[in-house]
Amino acid sequence: MSAVGFVGLGHIGAPMARTLLDWPDGLVVHDLRPEVVAEFVDRGARAATTPAEVARHAEVISVMVRDDAQVEEVVCGPEGLLAGAAEGTVLAIHSTIDETTAPRLAELAEMREVAVVDAPVSGGPMGADQGNLAVMVGGAEEAFSRCAAVFEHWAGRVVHTGEVGSGTRCKLARNLLHFVSFAATAEAQRLAEAAGVDLRELGEIVRHTDAITGGPGAIMLRTDTAQLSASDDWYPIFSNVRDLGEKDLALALRLGERLGVELPLAGRALRDLAAELGVAREAT
Repeated sequence: MSAVGFVGLGHIGAPMARTLLDWPDGLVVHDLRPEVVAEFVDRGARAATTPAEVARHAEVISVMVRDDAQVEEVVCGPEGLLAGAAEGTVLAIHSTIDETTAPRLAELAEMREVAVVDAPVSGGPMGADQGNLAVMVGGAEEAFSRCAAVFEHWAGRVVHTGEVGSGTRCKLARNLLHFVSFAATAEAQRLAEAAGVDLRELGEIVRHTDAITGGPGAIMLRTDTAQLSASDDWYPIFSNVRDLGEKDLALALRLGERLGVELPLAGRALRDLAAELGVAREAT
């Protein structure tokens, strides 16, 4: 065992790092806000004035900063992690960044015999507070094994997605679903509002039923996105989803037309649902 490090103590990073305060050989932290660092020092962590200083005392270091530019500075800057990291150090980047950034940083780090894994997280501040984040880890098997025990302190699901960069690609797909669904949510709210539905009550219904059905994740069961043959075991399930979805989308669009509410996402969903599910009907 050796000390672990954490750079970036924001809304998600701070609760992640708090779970490591009891790490056997200690926690070393760095953030640009002294008052945040002071909270950790008061609870037994060691403060570092630069990322490089973190790397001088820790062998597995988490980075949770905002964007690519900040990741670059933390890792490669004059006082960055690579300036202080010893051979064998593992740098875990938890930020959501461009899918090319982590592989490029990994190449630079390899020259110093330092490993980089991209390990973005999903679950937000609530998941971080509960120690129940999901983490998608791209990197070499040896580097992943070095990180896994650390990640298990704040994650409820740790997945090794493959090579460096694969964790970020997984996270970008996950977030695409997240934010597209937010746009669809706003469209549904506009329809409900025009129809006189209480939006808070609708929200409670959505949260209740998604907790039961799994929401969009409920249909993410297949290993590929090819069109299904009628003999496939999934075919009757997905064709049933198609039929119900097309019926309900058509009814919602009819309601929107009557109320004068434009529903472009619903229209596209009706047009593309069968093909996207892999159960497109044959042209007649």
